[in-house]
Amino acid sequence: MGWQEIVSRALVRDIRAVSRLISIVEDRRSGFEDAYAAIYPHTGKAHVIGITGPPGSGKSTLVDKIAAEYRRRGKTVGIVAVDPTSPFTGGALLGDRLRMQRHSLDDGVFIRSMGTRGHLGGVARATSGVVDVLDAAGYDYVLIETVGVGQSEVEVASLADTVALVQVPGLGDDIQVIKAGVMEIGDVFVVNKKDRPGVERVVAEIRMALDLAGNVSGRSRAYSGHHGPTGATTGTVDATEVAPWRPPILQTMAESGEGVAEVCDTCDAHMHRLSEDGALVERRFRRARSETMQIASDLIWRGLADDRRALDAAEELAWKVARREMDPYAAGWSLRELIVN
Repeated sequence: MGWQEIVSRALVRDIRAVSRLISIVEDRRSGFEDAYAAIYPHTGKAHVIGITGPPGSGKSTLVDKIAAEYRRRGKTVGIVAVDPTSPFTGGALLGDRLRMQRHSLDDGVFIRSMGTRGHLGGVARATSGVVDVLDAAGYDYVLIETVGVGQSEVEVASLADTVALVQVPGLGDDIQVIKAGVMEIGDVFVVNKKDRPGVERVVAEIRMALDLAGNVSGRSRAYSGHHGPTGATTGTVDATEVAPWRPPILQTMAESGEGVAEVCDTCDAHMHRLSEDGALVERRFRRARSETMQIASDLIWRGLADDRRALDAAEELAWKVARREMDPYAAGWSLRELIVN
């Protein structure tokens, strides 16, 4: 089966074709750029939700229950579960996704585990492409579960429309929660395992961090309105008098499903807010800019590796830097001039 037929079948959500297309994009097989170009015009319709937080916070269980709740509402769900890479196979270390196996017979849910393959930031390098495949295939929601590496897990903010940051009582020093790198990416905060001692303290820490940050989600534009009792947003856009999105703090028991419906309602309210005030276009522009720059950088370095003249020049410059005959910035500019010109 050629990539053209795989794309055609994937666009009508043929499960096997979707899986094969993801493998083509993830592994950068021959023809993947043509296949990607064919599906890209069909993207931009899914609500991409990133679920991030420290290991042991219950992200997998929460993702499982969110998927079940959206299926109960008649929506289709794609799940990208990013796991540590196995040192033996190079694949996703937790690829079996035991907690989500109940969805395996549901054609409305597609689950893909992928290893980080050494990529930092909580997601894999190919995550963006996998999200686009699921988006083009017509899934209403795409959930990205990050690897669970803690404070460096911020790259999901560049991929998701809505980021839910999961915390849980009893994982050590609660002051870690207010560190800016992670706090700034959260659009929704979920305190899971709320039956544990110390949940009030975690909520208070998050609230304090939000107050210190100025009550604003760093990735949301302003909007005049307020949240209804179920998380729905009411109000109208006003260019002159606006109020920021205040990230809600929700409490859940993902194991039993308690509070999960409210998480879904709040994520939907946030997406509605983004769509109403124009911030969704701005957010997706930032993703496109970041992705384009990353791809350009990869292509430049790939071309450099194939250029004997550039490699020799880079080696000569490196020796000059090592001998302290040239500083690294001067060497970098010299190499840039060689590549660009």
